[in-house]
Amino acid sequence: MSFATPAPTHSEPAPRPASLRALFWSFTWLALQGFGGVLAIVQRELVERRRWLTREEFVEDWAVAQVLPGPNVVNLSLMLGDRFFGLRGALVAMAGILTFPLLGVLLLATLYASVQTLPVAQGALRGMGAVAAGLITATGIKLIPALKQNVVGTLVSIGSIAITIIAIAWLRLPLAWVLLGLGGLTCAWAYRQLGSLTAGRAT
Repeated sequence: MSFATPAPTHSEPAPRPASLRALFWSFTWLALQGFGGVLAIVQRELVERRRWLTREEFVEDWAVAQVLPGPNVVNLSLMLGDRFFGLRGALVAMAGILTFPLLGVLLLATLYASVQTLPVAQGALRGMGAVAAGLITATGIKLIPALKQNVVGTLVSIGSIAITIIAIAWLRLPLAWVLLGLGGLTCAWAYRQLGSLTAGRAT
């Protein structure tokens, strides 16, 4: 027997936070889970557990949040808060994502200052880095099926992913240039594809 929340049908409204208080604590809980791999936590909480976004909507919103300046998850919280409750929702969601993690980071920074030279602490941080990389990679693989409905097309999307990995991880190109160059080309291709779809429907 499964106790998972059923996916909304076309006749049912999509789930959403019941109040500003619910929005605040939802993003607070999300932030407190995001040790090293916030992308995996955000995707699981917003798409799989709360179902505030579909997988396709999450990919699109996360792409916008990643391109905008600032932390990705903060950008996403502002976007969703505004979508649900307007400006008040944006401020409440941002407060939820930042307040308790900020206090926690200040506390941990104070504690870490006293042990940062110990080999045990340095080894633990290296291990956490490997786990964080694994979480991000696993989430990226999980979201690949959502690209099937992307107007860009699966092959172009996968090709863009591969070129991005090569450009940043191997060639060590600056992220800004990769976003402007490859991102601009991909946007132009998406615009062309949308134009073709519109022309096809018109005829």
